[in-house]
Amino acid sequence: MAETPKIRVPKTAKKGEIVEIKTLLPHIMESGQRKDKDGKTIPRKIINKFAAEFNGKPVFSANIEPAVAANPYLQFSAKVEESGTFKFSWTDDDGSVTTAEEKITVS
Repeated sequence: MAETPKIRVPKTAKKGEIVEIKTLLPHIMESGQRKDKDGKTIPRKIINKFAAEFNGKPVFSANIEPAVAANPYLQFSAKVEESGTFKFSWTDDDGSVTTAEEKITVS
């Protein structure tokens, strides 16, 4: 599906702190509206869903539409009360899913 996602999650935070999370996924995000050099429509291939969980609980999700540029970048905030793992998933039109995880230590 795509290359390895780039993710920025702080390594540490204080209990109750709101942390900023940034993700970027290399992906062509083909809208299905362009034509190739022979005039044939290039098939749609986009990431249509993004989800983030922290210790198994949902913290952010987004439905993504064809108008999003290639290499989608998402930024959001989450409040952390305990140490744990953020799990991220990107779902493509063909059903394939790219996942990544990042840990954070809360003191």
